[in-house]
Amino acid sequence: MKSRPKALFISHGGGPLPLLGDAGHQQMVSCLQNIAASIARPEAILVVSAHWEESVPTITARPNPSLIYDYYGFPPASYEIQYPCAGESALALEIYKLLEQQGINAKLDEVRGLDHGVFVPLKIMYPEADIPCVQLSLVNTLDAAFHIRLGNALGRLADKNVLIMGSGFSFHNMRAFFGPTDTESHRLNEAFENWLHDVCSDQDLSEQQRQALLEHWADAPGARYCHPREEHLLPLHVCYGVAQSPCTKIYNLEILGKRSSMYVW
Repeated sequence: MKSRPKALFISHGGGPLPLLGDAGHQQMVSCLQNIAASIARPEAILVVSAHWEESVPTITARPNPSLIYDYYGFPPASYEIQYPCAGESALALEIYKLLEQQGINAKLDEVRGLDHGVFVPLKIMYPEADIPCVQLSLVNTLDAAFHIRLGNALGRLADKNVLIMGSGFSFHNMRAFFGPTDTESHRLNEAFENWLHDVCSDQDLSEQQRQALLEHWADAPGARYCHPREEHLLPLHVCYGVAQSPCTKIYNLEILGKRSSMYVW
């Protein structure tokens, strides 16, 4: 019987490149396909993407969401990608109520579509686009503790067949992706990845200790080199907040020449 994870954090790569056959994303594409094949098929998917920030957590409630091509300078085919999944208004309303019950002001958005942090990985994992999908925004304070609390408020969804997916990137330094890889950049990349692995998986840590480390992630070795701005890491905090436990599996891979990772809870 296939497992049904509480939450999944993925590294979603650079813009539409994973869908364009880019060599630097081959491991990522294979990893996402393997994850989808190894877990139980969900009835609905909730994605927290690094590419949407609002003043309060905001949930898409559009029945048939359009796609937002929120990237620039790519080939024309990049702007013709389709992913015609349905929305799920009932799930959006349930998420809204769960957040409100935990004292978190939230908002439903019946206009916004799905950004590339949603449709790119889902087109790889579930290419038929036959699973309803809802997107939840980050909050623009980018406060780590709040995003753990946000995940905690979503915990009841883990009892249902809803895949809660944080879509970000364990390494997200745009200059470093396209600059030379020297000994120091490699060291900082390795240092932060090792720290993140240990924090997410160490069963000897109490959950209070684990949460404190994730809240103060910027103190980790290589943290601000790997994440000059933290929006691509915070979906992981939401996933941890859902599970509040060590992760059950880590996928190590290389994306665009940088060591990256994905986590299953």
